[in-house]
Amino acid sequence: MDLSSVKVVGGPLHVATVAEVGALEQEFRTPFPIGYREYITTLGEGVLGGCFVRIYPPWRIQNEVSIWRERISEYWFWGEDSDKLTQQQAIESILIGDTVNGDELVFCPNREGKLYVLPRYEEFMYELTGSLLDAVEWMCSSGKLTRRFKKRDFEPFTTKN
Repeated sequence: MDLSSVKVVGGPLHVATVAEVGALEQEFRTPFPIGYREYITTLGEGVLGGCFVRIYPPWRIQNEVSIWRERISEYWFWGEDSDKLTQQQAIESILIGDTVNGDELVFCPNREGKLYVLPRYEEFMYELTGSLLDAVEWMCSSGKLTRRFKKRDFEPFTTKN
């Protein structure tokens, strides 16, 4: 995925700073996936693809990680794929994005180079290798989560207080 080809619709952008990403990595004591810093400092918070993929900025990750981990502790639907990511590993993971359909994108700090898509309506998960930008492109173009689409419009919004 080439961020320079993304068309921003509306505005203004609500980008994170490099310092905010660095502080987030220090807080969680782990580097975030390759491409996360580039995405969130270039586009920031919003919806990609017209209305499909949302990558969380540092402030949203900090606000929601505990709630997400509690929910995953209680409701775990992807047991058939425990060879990819166990429930315990998911609880230790960090939710970094989602789709408007409710599919979630996570990374597990001790499984470097892998990202996991937990589909809302499926009992299996997708294990992706590569960068965050590769994962976002897969979410838009694989046809697994929604119909394939080429539109790479980005509509900014913010959840920052």
